[in-house]
Amino acid sequence: MDIMQVAAGGAAVLVAEMAKSSWETVRQAMARLFRRGGEEAAEQELRLLDDARARLVGSAENERASVAETLQQELVIQLAAFLQKNRDAAADLQALAERTDESGEIRGRVSVHHNTGSQVLIAGHSVTAGDFTYRAPEGEK
Repeated sequence: MDIMQVAAGGAAVLVAEMAKSSWETVRQAMARLFRRGGEEAAEQELRLLDDARARLVGSAENERASVAETLQQELVIQLAAFLQKNRDAAADLQALAERTDESGEIRGRVSVHHNTGSQVLIAGHSVTAGDFTYRAPEGEK
């Protein structure tokens, strides 16, 4: 199992979950994971996680994407260092990331090219604006 890949996946999920109402559940799962390194280490790791979340949630809306990107990079380093010392935790972190991805949220990458003079609409569910309604085709949600 590639520790950097697992750490990157875990960091992406953590940053995505930080501003959601489900954060406390994810934080509890991370506390259990961090306890594999001992209580003192778990407290330190959670403090870093809490500080990261406070920075994200406290950031201005127009800065949030930049802050999230920076936090994700920092969390990759934090998680990779933890997994280096606690290799048996890698499978649990990967399972947490996969379980969170399957929680109903649609995650993916979208690239749009050659769209000069046009509008692009990307939606996972129905979008209504005035008399315009777009619904994702069934089976492609």
